[in-house]
Amino acid sequence: MDDDWQQQIDALQEELVRRDDPAAWVREADAMDASRRYPALSLRGPVFGVAAQDPAVGPEWRLLKPVTDGMPQMARDGLHSHLWFTAKDGTDDPAVRRELLAAVAVMEREPVNEVAACGVRYRVVRGDEFARCDDDGLEPPRPTDLEPVRRSWDMRAKDTASPDIGFVLDPARPDGLAAGALRLGLSDFAYTGARFPSYVREDSERAVATHPDPVLLPTGFGVVERGRHGWQPCGTLMATPHDARRLLYNGMSEIWAMLYRYDETKKARYARAAEEYKALDRADEFLFDDRLFRICRVERFLRMGPDGPEGPRPSDIDEYGPMRMHPAMDEDGTIHYEPEGTG
Repeated sequence: MDDDWQQQIDALQEELVRRDDPAAWVREADAMDASRRYPALSLRGPVFGVAAQDPAVGPEWRLLKPVTDGMPQMARDGLHSHLWFTAKDGTDDPAVRRELLAAVAVMEREPVNEVAACGVRYRVVRGDEFARCDDDGLEPPRPTDLEPVRRSWDMRAKDTASPDIGFVLDPARPDGLAAGALRLGLSDFAYTGARFPSYVREDSERAVATHPDPVLLPTGFGVVERGRHGWQPCGTLMATPHDARRLLYNGMSEIWAMLYRYDETKKARYARAAEEYKALDRADEFLFDDRLFRICRVERFLRMGPDGPEGPRPSDIDEYGPMRMHPAMDEDGTIHYEPEGTG
């Protein structure tokens, strides 16, 4: 541990003592216990989102879109739509709308990872997703992980808002001793091993030098299923353990039957299983039909450099490219729809 990191850990400890916050001490104890019970890290791979640097708000980069997309182009599409709808609904100024639409036009044609409009820099950012694990699998939620104030199992209930939105990307963020130690461990993290092609490993090693400062993103929760080749994700990342539990419940009760075209007998069996799972209330593991599901705790980090957060790497893969996603719009806000059957 070099002097700089030792000073950061010491500063975090001093801040924790100064705050005299019993809840913070409980969270720290919980984190330390988890690091002993789940000593290894299981890397899932890259995730992508969007960050913005708006001088009107401050010099910091803040997340605009959650860092959960599986490909850079998915995040570009999210930024593309954000700019278009801001031009449509977020301004009455033709000059502002014109500048926003100019950025949209670029994103329709090119796989760009950064655009600027109206003094704001927008960037597609890259993170890595991982979970703690032991020989039995991935870490479940901790007792100190926050739950919704009102827990609903209704499929139509609104999910808890993503904690990514507005999150400040600050490498010096005082997240506590355990988080500080984790950042220390991730500072020189790079992909290794034969399962990664050489060009992927080279990109990863280069990022350690160009973007040396890790930032831990808000913890998420997901549903995973144990398969022949390990634990596989079932659905998107959720903000709380209960939102992930409801995702599993809704999958078994209705969604999977529609997606995978279950027959009536199988549909009924899974619907009954969903009710059995719901009755357990806070269960983080469920075995049904020889399928083992677990609610797991998912962590993410991204790298920061002198010019801000890391963007996609040359070795990151897209399965499709940019395209026109919305109808044409004039600077006065008039939308022009193409006649059906054209375009």
